Amino acid sequence: MDVWSDLILPEFLGTMMLLLLGAGVVANAILPKTKGEGGGWLMINFGWGLGVFAGVYVAFSTGAHINPAVTFGIWASGAEEFAPGIPVTAANGFWYVTAQIAGAAVGATLAFLAYKKHFDEQADPAVKLGVFSTGPELRSYGWNFVTEVIATFTLVFVVLSFGNSPVDLGPLAVALLVVGIGASIGGPTGYAINPARDFGPRIAHALLPIKGKGSSDWAYSWVPIAGPLVGGGVAGLLAGAIY
Repeated sequence: MDVWSDLILPEFLGTMMLLLLGAGVVANAILPKTKGEGGGWLMINFGWGLGVFAGVYVAFSTGAHINPAVTFGIWASGAEEFAPGIPVTAANGFWYVTAQIAGAAVGATLAFLAYKKHFDEQADPAVKLGVFSTGPELRSYGWNFVTEVIATFTLVFVVLSFGNSPVDLGPLAVALLVVGIGASIGGPTGYAINPARDFGPRIAHALLPIKGKGSSDWAYSWVPIAGPLVGGGVAGLLAGAIY
């Protein structure tokens, strides 16, 4: 196995596409003077779902994790391979996560470039951060953590269950699952359900020259990392016990 071409590049590009389309739909819905301004929560949910749809196709050869919580969940399930031909090892897990975080940061940067003139408009700094990273509607770190655990458990457990389903809907099934999670459980925290999706873009937000950007809210950043990892791990353990 060539680690670069068989693992790193597909996961990087898949996560990049996820964030380009996901951050892009948020930018369209909430930034000033866009065509989609005020598009609402369901527009954002469907945009993220279609971002997952695209990302899963791009990274299909690696099992299309595009999410450290999925990678961790597969490891916790006791599986021998992350994807066909990619054994579960610490080194391979490291490369999955590294590629995902880097891809997410680049994808968010591309979304920023696409909406550069709208980022230049006057807006609450929290709105501009919201294009990149999640944040709670009611800040309560413990309960926000619980929400992310539950939402990510749902994602990873159902994704792992897809492998035991007689109907193979592929990326469409994952896309619709993400839309459903966003519409159902996404309200309290913005449903990161993916540490790379939040951490990589938060780094990009901190580094990019965004006009009037304000804080990157690092005080909250542990929630969309720890919550999804715990939720994914629990899902993996349960899936491993059942299937």
